[in-house]
Amino acid sequence: MAKYLVIVESPAKVKTIKKFLGANYEVDASNGHVRDLPKSQLGIDTANDYEPKYITIRGKGDILAKLRKEVKKADVVYLATDPDREGEAISWHLMKALKLDEESEKKDKKVYRISFNEITKNAVKTSLKTPRKLDMDLVDAQQTRRILDRMVGYSISPLLWEKVKRGLSAGRVQSVALRMICDREEEINAFIPEEYWNLEADLFQEGSKKPLTAKFHGTKKGKVVIHKKEELDEILKDLDQASYVVSEVKNGERLKKSPLPFTTSTLQQEASKALNFSTQKTMRLAQQLYEGVEVKGHGTVGLITYLRTDSTRVAEEADEAARTYIEANYGPAYVASEGTSKKSGGKIQDAHEAIRPTDISLTPAKVKDSLQRDLFRLYQLIWKRFAASRMQPARYDTVSVKVEASNPNRQQTEDNTYEFTLSASKLAFDGFMSVYIQDEEKEQSNALLGKLEKGMGLKMGELRSSQHFTQPPSHYTEASLVKALEEQGIGRPSTYAPTITTIIARRYVAKENKNLYVTELGEVVNRIMKDNFPSIVDLQFTANMEYLLDRVGEGTVEWKTVVRNFYPDLDEAVKKAKKELESVSIADEVSDEICDQCGRNMVIKYGPHGKFLACPGFPDCKNTKPYFEKTGVPCPKCGKEVVVKKTKKGRRYYGCEDNPQCDFMSWQKPSKQSCPECGSYMVEKGQKLLCSNEQCGYSVKMKKEEDRGEA
Repeated sequence: MAKYLVIVESPAKVKTIKKFLGANYEVDASNGHVRDLPKSQLGIDTANDYEPKYITIRGKGDILAKLRKEVKKADVVYLATDPDREGEAISWHLMKALKLDEESEKKDKKVYRISFNEITKNAVKTSLKTPRKLDMDLVDAQQTRRILDRMVGYSISPLLWEKVKRGLSAGRVQSVALRMICDREEEINAFIPEEYWNLEADLFQEGSKKPLTAKFHGTKKGKVVIHKKEELDEILKDLDQASYVVSEVKNGERLKKSPLPFTTSTLQQEASKALNFSTQKTMRLAQQLYEGVEVKGHGTVGLITYLRTDSTRVAEEADEAARTYIEANYGPAYVASEGTSKKSGGKIQDAHEAIRPTDISLTPAKVKDSLQRDLFRLYQLIWKRFAASRMQPARYDTVSVKVEASNPNRQQTEDNTYEFTLSASKLAFDGFMSVYIQDEEKEQSNALLGKLEKGMGLKMGELRSSQHFTQPPSHYTEASLVKALEEQGIGRPSTYAPTITTIIARRYVAKENKNLYVTELGEVVNRIMKDNFPSIVDLQFTANMEYLLDRVGEGTVEWKTVVRNFYPDLDEAVKKAKKELESVSIADEVSDEICDQCGRNMVIKYGPHGKFLACPGFPDCKNTKPYFEKTGVPCPKCGKEVVVKKTKKGRRYYGCEDNPQCDFMSWQKPSKQSCPECGSYMVEKGQKLLCSNEQCGYSVKMKKEEDRGEA
C-alpha cells in the first residue's frame, strides 16, 4: 500500500492533523522556513539580474535530514504549509531543499501542494482529494517582498548605524509606520484649540416633575456654533423670558447593522479595545487557536480558521451551520435574512475566509474549562462576532423633537427664534446584540418624548452653559495604527503585528497607556528617512508597491520588473546619503539612580534582553544594574517604591525596589489608595480597584482614566 508524507509548518499542527489520517500517513513539520537569504550579506546578485542567493537556515540541518528520511519512505509527498503566499514560498523552499522537484521529474515520487483554511477533519481530507501544483505566482510575490525588504534593510540600516548609533534599522513598512506616527505627533503639536460653548435647557411638560434635556441647535435659519462667551451672553439675553413650544415631532426607526466577521486587522483592533491585547499577543493566541488546542471530549481541535486574512467571505457550509445554530438557540426571528455583505475594493485579498470558529456548536461555554484565560477570551470574541454576523440587525424606536424658543417681548425674526432639539431611542429588538455588543449602547434619558405633540408648550426649568475647546487628533494606539495602515493599503495582515513590535523594540516609539509616542530617536530616524529616502517613507509610493506585489501574486506583473525599477534609485540615494548626511548624536537617557561605585547618575541602556542601567563612566567604571520601571506607588510593606518586575518566564509582576530586604509582591498593580473597609492595600483590575484582602472583598470603580496603569 502506498505511503504518504504530509509536511506542515508548525509542530503544533502535527498532532491535530495526524488523528484525521490513517496509518499510511506520516505527518511532520518544517518548523517554518528552511531556507532564506544569508544574514551576513545582501544575498541578492545585483549584477546578475537580482538573482537571490538562498542558503539553509542555521539550525535547520537536522530537521531537513529527518524530512529527507521520511521523503525516501514515501510514495506521495503533500506540502501542506499555510494557505498564503508565505506558506507557498515555504513549500517551494522545501521542494528545493529536499530536491522534491528532481524526484518528481524522475517520476520516483509524486509531489503535491495542498492547503486548507481550517484544521478540521473535513478540510484536511477535502484538500487531499484536490491536490494541486505549486502556485509560482504566489511564490514570486513572496520572493519580491522579501527581496525588497532586504534591499531596504541592508542598504539603509548600516547607514543609520554609522550616522546615528548601532542597533537601528530601517524597513520598507516599518519606516512608513514610523512616519505616520511622527506626522500625527506634528499634527498634535501644531494644533490650536478653538473655544466653543454648549447650551442645554431643562424643560418640563405640564404636570411632570422630570425634566427633558434639550440641546441648543441654532436659529430657524440653521445650526449655530457658539464660539465665545459674548455670543452666548447675547443668546441668553434673547432667551430671557422666552416661551418654549414643540415645533416638530418625528417618530422613526434606526437599525444597527450586524458586524462583519473578523479579518486580521479588525480582530487586532477589537482585541486591543475589548481585551487590552497587543497586536503581537493577539496573533500569538490566534495562532494557537488555529493550530489546535486540547478540548475535553474532542481531543486536539483547531478552533478557528486561518488567522491572516483581509477577507470577510464565509464558506457556504459555515454560513448554513451558523444560521441553523442561531435558529435553534435564538429563534427564527434572529437569523439574518441574507448573507452579510463583505468588503469590496482592490486592496482586499479574497483568497481566504474571514476568521471564524471552525465549529459554531463549540460554544465558548463548552470550551471554557479547556482553555487558558486569554485563549478563552479571544476565542469567545471570535465566536460571538461570527455568530452576530449571521444575525438580524438590532432595531431601535427613535423620536426626535424640535423646540422653538422665542421671546414675546421682542420682534421675532429667523435670527432670534432659537431651536433646541431633543432625541431619544429605545431598543425594540436586540437582534445580534443578544450575542455581541461592540460598544455600550446607552438608551437616552428622555424617556417621555413619546407624549410630546406639535404645538405643546413646555416650561423652562434651567439653562446650563459649559465652555469647551476643540481637541487635537488622538495619538495612535496599536489598534488605530493597524486601521490606518490597512486604510492606506500599507502592509498586509501578516505584517501589522511585527511592524509595530519592531518600531517599539527599536525605541523609535514608546507605548504608554495604549498610546504610541514618538521618541527623540524616532524623530531623528524619521527625519533622516524623509530627507534622504523620501520615496521609501512616502505613503502613496508604498501603497503602490503593495499593489504591484499583489499583481505579481496574480501573475499579471513579472517579479523582476518590480525589483529592476526599485533598486537603482535606492542604491543611488544610499550613496548620496553616505556622502552628504552628517552624524547625529543621541544622548542616553539619564536616570535618578546613583552609581554606588563612583557616584554618577546612571543612564538607561538597551541590551538583548531589554533595558538596563549602566554607569556613564565606562570604561573607567563598568557598574551595571537591572532596570525596573517605576510605578510611583509606595510599597504597602515598607514605604519604598513599587517597581515592575518579570519572572524568568517573562510574566510581569509588582515588587518592592528594596528586594530582597522587603519581600512584597503582587500580580496586580497596587494602588496608592487603602481599603476604607479594612485598611489593606488596593489593587487595580480592569476598571476597578479591589481590596487585596480577599476576605474583605471591597471594590470600587476607578473614577479617572489617568489614575490607571497598565498591568
